[in-house]
Amino acid sequence: MQVIAKVKHHGENVLREIWKNKIMFIMLAPVIVYFVLFHYVVMPGAYVAFVDFNIRKGIFGSKFVGLDNFQFLLKNGDLWNITKNTLLYNFVFLALGNVIQIVFAIMLSEVSGKWFKKVTQSVFLLPYFISMVIVGVFAYNMFNYNSGFVNTVMVSLGFERYEFYSNPDIWKYIIVAFKIWSATGYGMIVYLATITGISHDLYEAAYMDGASKWQRIRYMTLPLLKPTFILLLLFGLGGILKGSFDLFYNLIGTNSVLYPQTDIIDTYVFRSLVGQFNFSMGAAVGFYQSLFGLIIVLTVNLIVRKIEPDSALF
Repeated sequence: MQVIAKVKHHGENVLREIWKNKIMFIMLAPVIVYFVLFHYVVMPGAYVAFVDFNIRKGIFGSKFVGLDNFQFLLKNGDLWNITKNTLLYNFVFLALGNVIQIVFAIMLSEVSGKWFKKVTQSVFLLPYFISMVIVGVFAYNMFNYNSGFVNTVMVSLGFERYEFYSNPDIWKYIIVAFKIWSATGYGMIVYLATITGISHDLYEAAYMDGASKWQRIRYMTLPLLKPTFILLLLFGLGGILKGSFDLFYNLIGTNSVLYPQTDIIDTYVFRSLVGQFNFSMGAAVGFYQSLFGLIIVLTVNLIVRKIEPDSALF
Protein backbone atom coordinates (compact mmCIF):
# COMPACT_ATOMS: atom_id res chain seq x y z
CA MET A 1 0.00 0.00 0.00
CA GLN A 2 2.89 2.35 0.79
CA VAL A 3 4.37 1.74 -2.64
CA ILE A 4 1.04 2.52 -4.32
CA ALA A 5 0.72 5.68 -2.23
CA LYS A 6 4.22 6.81 -3.21
CA VAL A 7 3.53 6.16 -6.88
CA LYS A 8 0.27 8.08 -6.66
CA HIS A 9 1.98 10.97 -4.87
CA HIS A 10 4.77 11.04 -7.45
CA GLY A 11 2.21 11.02 -10.29
CA GLU A 12 0.37 13.95 -8.73
CA ASN A 13 3.65 15.88 -8.45
CA VAL A 14 4.42 15.23 -12.11
CA LEU A 15 0.97 16.39 -13.22
CA ARG A 16 1.25 19.44 -11.02
CA GLU A 17 4.64 20.28 -12.53
CA ILE A 18 3.30 19.84 -16.07
CA TRP A 19 0.34 22.11 -15.36
CA LYS A 20 2.56 24.70 -13.70
CA ASN A 21 4.85 24.85 -16.75
CA LYS A 22 2.24 23.99 -19.39
CA ILE A 23 3.49 26.61 -21.87
CA MET A 24 7.00 25.15 -21.79
CA PHE A 25 5.67 21.60 -22.24
CA ILE A 26 3.51 22.72 -25.17
CA MET A 27 6.63 24.15 -26.79
CA LEU A 28 8.43 20.85 -26.15
CA ALA A 29 5.57 18.74 -27.53
CA PRO A 30 6.76 18.65 -31.20
CA VAL A 31 10.23 17.56 -30.10
CA ILE A 32 8.82 14.89 -27.79
CA VAL A 33 6.52 13.57 -30.55
CA TYR A 34 9.46 13.50 -32.99
CA PHE A 35 11.68 11.47 -30.65
CA VAL A 36 8.87 9.07 -29.71
CA LEU A 37 7.90 8.40 -33.33
CA PHE A 38 11.34 8.26 -34.96
CA HIS A 39 13.54 6.97 -32.12
CA TYR A 40 11.41 4.76 -29.86
CA VAL A 41 8.48 3.44 -31.90
CA VAL A 42 10.91 2.19 -34.56
CA MET A 43 13.17 0.34 -32.08
CA PRO A 44 11.61 -3.09 -32.80
CA GLY A 45 12.80 -2.57 -36.39
CA ALA A 46 16.32 -3.46 -35.19
CA TYR A 47 15.14 -7.06 -35.51
CA VAL A 48 15.65 -6.66 -39.27
CA ALA A 49 19.38 -7.11 -38.63
CA PHE A 50 18.79 -10.73 -37.59
CA VAL A 51 16.44 -11.90 -40.36
CA ASP A 52 16.54 -12.46 -44.12
CA PHE A 53 14.11 -9.63 -44.73
CA ASN A 54 11.33 -10.26 -47.21
CA ILE A 55 9.12 -7.28 -47.90
CA ARG A 56 6.09 -9.52 -48.50
CA LYS A 57 6.45 -11.40 -45.22
CA GLY A 58 7.32 -8.34 -43.15
CA ILE A 59 9.91 -7.97 -40.42
CA PHE A 60 8.65 -10.60 -37.99
CA GLY A 61 7.51 -12.99 -40.70
CA SER A 62 10.91 -13.17 -42.39
CA LYS A 63 13.31 -16.05 -41.76
CA PHE A 64 15.54 -15.65 -38.69
CA VAL A 65 19.23 -15.99 -39.67
CA GLY A 66 20.98 -14.90 -36.47
CA LEU A 67 24.31 -13.18 -37.06
CA ASP A 68 24.59 -14.07 -40.76
CA ASN A 69 23.97 -10.47 -41.81
CA PHE A 70 27.07 -9.35 -39.93
CA GLN A 71 29.37 -11.72 -41.82
CA PHE A 72 29.96 -9.47 -44.81
CA LEU A 73 31.78 -7.05 -42.48
CA LEU A 74 34.20 -9.83 -41.56
CA LYS A 75 34.68 -11.58 -44.92
CA ASN A 76 37.30 -9.25 -46.38
CA GLY A 77 39.02 -8.52 -43.07
CA ASP A 78 38.22 -4.81 -43.39
CA LEU A 79 36.17 -4.50 -40.18
CA TRP A 80 39.12 -3.50 -37.99
CA ASN A 81 40.47 -0.94 -40.47
CA ILE A 82 37.17 0.80 -41.15
CA THR A 83 36.25 0.75 -37.43
CA LYS A 84 39.66 2.20 -36.52
CA ASN A 85 39.37 4.91 -39.17
CA THR A 86 35.83 5.82 -38.08
CA LEU A 87 36.81 6.01 -34.40
CA LEU A 88 39.98 8.04 -34.98
CA TYR A 89 38.31 10.53 -37.32
CA ASN A 90 35.38 11.07 -34.97
CA PHE A 91 37.62 11.41 -31.92
CA VAL A 92 39.60 14.11 -33.73
CA PHE A 93 36.38 15.79 -34.90
CA LEU A 94 35.08 15.83 -31.32
CA ALA A 95 38.23 16.81 -29.48
CA LEU A 96 39.77 19.29 -31.89
CA GLY A 97 36.38 20.61 -33.00
CA ASN A 98 35.22 21.42 -29.47
CA VAL A 99 38.53 23.05 -28.54
CA ILE A 100 38.43 25.31 -31.61
CA GLN A 101 34.77 26.12 -31.01
CA ILE A 102 35.51 27.12 -27.41
CA VAL A 103 38.46 29.29 -28.48
CA PHE A 104 36.42 31.15 -31.11
CA ALA A 105 33.44 31.50 -28.77
CA ILE A 106 35.63 33.08 -26.08
CA MET A 107 37.31 35.36 -28.62
CA LEU A 108 33.96 36.49 -30.00
CA SER A 109 32.53 37.03 -26.51
CA GLU A 110 35.36 39.47 -25.78
CA VAL A 111 34.48 41.61 -28.81
CA SER A 112 32.48 44.68 -27.80
CA GLY A 113 31.12 45.74 -31.19
CA LYS A 114 27.64 44.26 -31.67
CA TRP A 115 27.62 44.75 -35.45
CA PHE A 116 30.99 43.06 -35.87
CA LYS A 117 29.93 40.21 -33.58
CA LYS A 118 26.73 39.52 -35.54
CA VAL A 119 28.50 39.60 -38.90
CA THR A 120 31.23 37.29 -37.60
CA GLN A 121 28.68 34.79 -36.26
CA SER A 122 26.92 34.73 -39.63
CA VAL A 123 30.19 34.22 -41.53
CA PHE A 124 31.26 31.38 -39.24
CA LEU A 125 27.84 29.71 -39.39
CA LEU A 126 27.52 29.86 -43.20
CA PRO A 127 29.72 26.76 -43.94
CA TYR A 128 27.39 24.64 -41.78
CA PHE A 129 24.63 25.09 -44.39
CA ILE A 130 26.78 24.46 -47.47
CA SER A 131 26.10 21.13 -49.17
CA MET A 132 28.96 18.62 -49.06
CA VAL A 133 28.46 18.12 -52.81
CA ILE A 134 29.63 21.71 -53.27
CA VAL A 135 32.48 21.09 -50.83
CA GLY A 136 33.54 18.07 -52.91
CA VAL A 137 33.58 20.15 -56.10
CA PHE A 138 35.50 22.88 -54.31
CA ALA A 139 38.08 20.35 -53.03
CA TYR A 140 38.52 18.88 -56.51
CA ASN A 141 39.18 22.30 -57.99
CA MET A 142 41.65 22.94 -55.20
CA PHE A 143 43.63 19.69 -55.34
CA ASN A 144 43.34 18.06 -58.78
CA TYR A 145 46.68 17.42 -60.46
CA ASN A 146 46.35 19.24 -63.78
CA SER A 147 44.44 22.45 -63.07
CA GLY A 148 43.92 22.56 -59.28
CA PHE A 149 44.49 25.88 -57.57
CA VAL A 150 47.16 24.50 -55.19
CA ASN A 151 49.17 22.85 -57.97
CA THR A 152 48.87 25.93 -60.17
CA VAL A 153 50.32 28.08 -57.40
CA MET A 154 53.07 25.54 -56.71
CA VAL A 155 54.11 25.46 -60.38
CA SER A 156 54.12 29.26 -60.55
CA LEU A 157 56.48 29.29 -57.55
CA GLY A 158 58.81 26.79 -59.18
CA PHE A 159 57.74 23.65 -57.31
CA GLU A 160 56.64 20.34 -58.80
CA ARG A 161 52.98 19.33 -58.90
CA TYR A 162 51.76 17.20 -56.02
CA GLU A 163 49.46 14.23 -56.69
CA PHE A 164 46.91 14.72 -53.92
CA TYR A 165 44.56 12.03 -55.22
CA SER A 166 47.32 9.41 -55.22
CA ASN A 167 48.61 10.00 -51.68
CA PRO A 168 46.27 8.77 -48.91
CA ASP A 169 48.25 10.25 -45.99
CA ILE A 170 47.54 13.90 -46.84
CA TRP A 171 43.78 13.32 -46.92
CA LYS A 172 43.60 12.69 -43.18
CA TYR A 173 44.41 16.35 -42.67
CA ILE A 174 42.28 17.61 -45.56
CA ILE A 175 39.17 15.78 -44.30
CA VAL A 176 39.68 17.02 -40.74
CA ALA A 177 40.20 20.57 -42.00
CA PHE A 178 36.97 20.55 -44.02
CA LYS A 179 35.01 19.03 -41.12
CA ILE A 180 36.29 21.62 -38.65
CA TRP A 181 35.62 24.38 -41.18
CA SER A 182 32.00 23.30 -41.63
CA ALA A 183 31.15 22.58 -37.97
CA THR A 184 32.96 25.35 -36.08
CA GLY A 185 30.26 27.98 -36.55
CA TYR A 186 27.41 25.89 -35.15
CA GLY A 187 29.37 24.64 -32.14
CA MET A 188 30.74 28.10 -31.47
CA ILE A 189 27.22 29.48 -31.13
CA VAL A 190 26.36 26.80 -28.54
CA TYR A 191 29.36 27.75 -26.41
CA LEU A 192 28.73 31.45 -27.00
CA ALA A 193 25.20 31.02 -25.66
CA THR A 194 26.63 29.43 -22.52
CA ILE A 195 29.10 32.29 -22.07
CA THR A 196 26.30 34.82 -22.56
CA GLY A 197 24.36 33.13 -19.76
CA ILE A 198 27.19 33.65 -17.26
CA SER A 199 26.42 36.46 -14.82
CA HIS A 200 28.35 39.65 -15.58
CA ASP A 201 28.51 40.30 -11.84
CA LEU A 202 31.07 37.51 -11.55
CA TYR A 203 33.32 39.12 -14.14
CA GLU A 204 32.90 42.56 -12.58
CA ALA A 205 33.81 41.20 -9.15
CA ALA A 206 36.90 39.48 -10.58
CA TYR A 207 37.86 42.70 -12.40
CA MET A 208 37.52 44.70 -9.18
CA ASP A 209 39.78 42.16 -7.44
CA GLY A 210 42.47 42.81 -10.04
CA ALA A 211 42.05 39.73 -12.26
CA SER A 212 43.37 40.19 -15.78
CA LYS A 213 41.35 39.22 -18.87
CA TRP A 214 43.34 35.99 -19.27
CA GLN A 215 42.79 35.11 -15.59
CA ARG A 216 39.06 35.70 -15.92
CA ILE A 217 38.96 33.39 -18.95
CA ARG A 218 41.11 30.72 -17.31
CA TYR A 219 39.55 30.65 -13.86
CA MET A 220 35.95 31.63 -14.64
CA THR A 221 34.90 31.13 -18.27
CA LEU A 222 36.62 27.80 -18.94
CA PRO A 223 35.42 26.09 -15.71
CA LEU A 224 31.86 27.29 -16.37
CA LEU A 225 32.03 25.92 -19.92
CA LYS A 226 33.07 22.48 -18.69
CA PRO A 227 29.51 21.09 -18.18
CA THR A 228 28.55 22.14 -21.73
CA PHE A 229 31.74 20.58 -23.11
CA ILE A 230 31.10 17.28 -21.31
CA LEU A 231 27.45 17.25 -22.43
CA LEU A 232 28.35 17.82 -26.09
CA LEU A 233 31.14 15.26 -25.81
CA LEU A 234 28.77 12.60 -24.49
CA PHE A 235 26.22 13.36 -27.20
CA GLY A 236 28.95 13.13 -29.82
CA LEU A 237 30.22 9.81 -28.47
CA GLY A 238 26.78 8.31 -29.08
CA GLY A 239 27.43 8.48 -32.81
CA ILE A 240 31.14 7.77 -32.65
CA LEU A 241 30.85 4.98 -35.23
CA LYS A 242 28.57 6.95 -37.52
CA GLY A 243 30.87 8.88 -39.81
CA SER A 244 30.06 11.92 -41.89
CA PHE A 245 29.17 9.93 -45.00
CA ASP A 246 28.38 12.97 -47.14
CA LEU A 247 31.74 14.55 -46.32
CA PHE A 248 33.85 11.44 -46.98
CA TYR A 249 31.97 10.30 -50.07
CA ASN A 250 32.01 13.68 -51.78
CA LEU A 251 35.70 14.23 -51.04
CA ILE A 252 36.97 10.72 -51.77
CA GLY A 253 34.29 9.23 -54.03
CA THR A 254 35.36 5.88 -55.49
CA ASN A 255 39.11 6.53 -55.46
CA SER A 256 40.28 3.17 -54.08
CA VAL A 257 43.87 4.43 -53.70
CA LEU A 258 42.73 6.58 -50.77
CA TYR A 259 40.64 3.91 -48.99
CA PRO A 260 43.31 2.66 -46.53
CA GLN A 261 43.38 6.04 -44.76
CA THR A 262 39.94 7.42 -45.55
CA ASP A 263 37.48 4.52 -45.64
CA ILE A 264 34.92 4.53 -42.82
CA ILE A 265 32.04 2.21 -42.00
CA ASP A 266 29.41 4.27 -43.82
CA THR A 267 31.32 4.51 -47.11
CA TYR A 268 32.37 0.85 -46.95
CA VAL A 269 28.79 -0.31 -46.42
CA PHE A 270 27.49 1.97 -49.16
CA ARG A 271 29.89 0.49 -51.70
CA SER A 272 29.22 -3.05 -50.51
CA LEU A 273 25.44 -2.83 -50.64
CA VAL A 274 24.74 -0.33 -53.43
CA GLY A 275 22.41 -1.92 -55.95
CA GLN A 276 21.67 -4.94 -53.74
CA PHE A 277 18.76 -3.42 -51.77
CA ASN A 278 19.72 -5.65 -48.85
CA PHE A 279 17.87 -4.05 -45.94
CA SER A 280 19.02 -6.70 -43.46
CA MET A 281 22.75 -6.07 -43.98
CA GLY A 282 22.20 -2.33 -43.75
CA ALA A 283 20.28 -2.81 -40.51
CA ALA A 284 23.07 -5.05 -39.20
CA VAL A 285 25.62 -2.29 -39.70
CA GLY A 286 23.33 0.25 -38.05
CA PHE A 287 22.85 -2.10 -35.09
CA TYR A 288 26.63 -2.58 -34.78
CA GLN A 289 27.22 1.19 -34.83
CA SER A 290 24.46 1.93 -32.31
CA LEU A 291 25.48 -0.81 -29.90
CA PHE A 292 29.13 0.26 -29.98
CA GLY A 293 28.11 3.90 -29.45
CA LEU A 294 25.85 2.95 -26.54
CA ILE A 295 28.68 1.07 -24.81
CA ILE A 296 31.04 4.03 -25.21
CA VAL A 297 28.46 6.54 -23.90
CA LEU A 298 27.66 4.39 -20.86
CA THR A 299 31.35 3.87 -20.12
CA VAL A 300 32.31 7.54 -20.44
CA ASN A 301 29.21 8.63 -18.49
CA LEU A 302 30.18 6.23 -15.68
CA ILE A 303 33.67 7.76 -15.56
CA VAL A 304 32.26 11.31 -15.59
CA ARG A 305 29.78 10.43 -12.83
CA LYS A 306 32.61 9.22 -10.61
CA ILE A 307 34.78 12.27 -11.27
CA GLU A 308 32.13 15.00 -11.50
CA PRO A 309 28.57 13.77 -10.81
CA ASP A 310 26.89 17.08 -11.71
CA SER A 311 28.14 16.87 -15.33
CA ALA A 312 26.95 13.29 -16.00
CA LEU A 313 23.93 12.60 -18.19
CA PHE A 314 22.39 10.24 -15.63
